[in-house]
Amino acid sequence: MPSEVVFIGAVIVLTLVVLMMAMATLYRKAGPHEAYVVYGVRGTRIVKGRGTVIFPMIESYRQLSLQLMSFDVAPQQDLYTKQGVAVTVEAVAQIKVKSDPESIVTAAEQFLTKSDDEREGLIRLVMEGHLRGIIGQLSVEQIVKEPEMVGDRMRGTCADDMSKMGLEVVSFTIKEVRDKNEYITNMGRPDIARIRRDADVAAAEAERDTAIKRAEAMRAAAVAKAQADQERVLAEALSLAAQAEAQRDLEIKKAQYVEGIKRQQAQADKAYDIQANVMQQQVTAEAVKIRQIEKEQEVKVQEAEILRHEKELIASVLKNAEIERQRIEMLAEASRRKTTIEAEGNAAATRLQGEAEAEIILRKGEAEAKAMNVKAEAYQEWNQAAVVDKLITGLPEVVRAMATPLANVDKITIVSTGDGNATGMNKITGDMTKIAAQIPALFETLSGMQMSDLFSKIRTIKDHQSNGPVTTLQPNKE
Repeated sequence: MPSEVVFIGAVIVLTLVVLMMAMATLYRKAGPHEAYVVYGVRGTRIVKGRGTVIFPMIESYRQLSLQLMSFDVAPQQDLYTKQGVAVTVEAVAQIKVKSDPESIVTAAEQFLTKSDDEREGLIRLVMEGHLRGIIGQLSVEQIVKEPEMVGDRMRGTCADDMSKMGLEVVSFTIKEVRDKNEYITNMGRPDIARIRRDADVAAAEAERDTAIKRAEAMRAAAVAKAQADQERVLAEALSLAAQAEAQRDLEIKKAQYVEGIKRQQAQADKAYDIQANVMQQQVTAEAVKIRQIEKEQEVKVQEAEILRHEKELIASVLKNAEIERQRIEMLAEASRRKTTIEAEGNAAATRLQGEAEAEIILRKGEAEAKAMNVKAEAYQEWNQAAVVDKLITGLPEVVRAMATPLANVDKITIVSTGDGNATGMNKITGDMTKIAAQIPALFETLSGMQMSDLFSKIRTIKDHQSNGPVTTLQPNKE
C-alpha cells in the first residue's frame, strides 16, 4: 500500500508538471512596443502590454509593431509653387500606429500582410500627394522662410487619411528646398544689396561719428592737459612753500628741543648734587643710630653677665642646702631612736633653707639694683660725653662728604635765566653755604641738644682738665 500511494503521488506531480509546461508553451506575452492580433474560434482580439493563452489549432496570432517609423519624403518630380516656380522639396516624416484597439485593428486589416517596405511605400505615396497640393498653394518665400508652417499644414492635411489607416503623423520636417533656376539664390539678392547698402551707410556714419568723437576727444585732451599743467605748476609751488614752512618749523623745533635738553640737564645735575647731599646726611644719621645700637647691645651683654652671676649664686646656695638636707637625713637614719635629735635636725634644715632663700633674694635685689645703676650711668655718660665727642669729631667727615660730589665734578655748565638773582658760581657757592648752614640743625636733631649747650659742655670739660685730674667717662662694665 505505501508503495502504491507514492507511485500515485509521483504520477500526479508529473502530470501537473507536464500540464504546466504545456501551458507555458501556449502562453504569449506582448511587450509595450507591439500588439498581438489573436484570431480564431473566439473571434479577433488585441493583446497589448499583457499576456494571453493561445490554443493551437483553434487560434492563431500575428505580431504588429507599434514602434515609430521614420522615412524620407522626396518626390521624384518637381513641385510647382503658387508662382509657377519648380522646386525640389526633401522632408522627413515620423509615422506610427495609434495605440487604441480600433486603430490597431484598422492598421492590421491594411498592413498586417504587407512587408515594411510595402507599408512605407504606401504611406510615402499618400504623403507626397498631400505635399504636392500644399506646395502648390504657397510661394517660394513662404516655403523657405516658414518651414514650420508647411509641417503644420502637412500634419493637419494628412491626419484624416492617416487616421483611416490607423496611423498618426508624429512629425513632419522639411530638410531642404532647392530649384534649378536659382530663384531661391536670387531671392536674397535684393536683401543682400539692401543690407550691403545699409552696412556701407552705417560704416560711413560710423567713420564720421568716429572722426567727430576723435576730434572732440583730442580737444578735450588738450584742454585737460593745459589744466593739468596749470594744476601741476600750482601744486609744485604749493609744495615748495609747504616744504619751506616744514623746514622752518623743523629748525624751530630742533632749537627748542636742544634748549629743553640743556635746561633738563642742568636741572638734573643740580638735583643730583642736592640728592647726594641728602643721602650723605642720611648716611651720617644712620651711622649715629648704629653706634647707639652697638651701645645698647653692650648693655644687654652686661645684663646677661649679671644674670649669669645671679644664677651661679642661686645654684651654689641650693647645693649647700641640698648637702645639709642629705646630712640631716643620714643623721636621722643613724639615730632613729632619738626623736628629739631628728626634730632638731629638721628644724635646722628648715632654718638653713629659709636663710638661703633670704640670701638669694637679697643678692638678687642687689644685683638688679647694681645693673640698673650701671645702665643709668652708661646711658647718662653716653648722652652727655660720648655723643658730644662723636658728633664733634664727626663734623669734618660730614663736611668732607658734602664736598666730595663737588670735587668729583670735572666740568660745570651754568645756564642763567637772568632773573636778577645770584647766577653763575655765585649761585653754586651760595647753595653750598646754605647746605653747610644746615649742619648745626642736623646735629641738634640727632643729639637733641642745642649747639650752644654742646659747646658749653666742651668748655666745662676744659675747665675740669685745667683744675683737676682728667676723669674719663666710660660706661661701667662690671
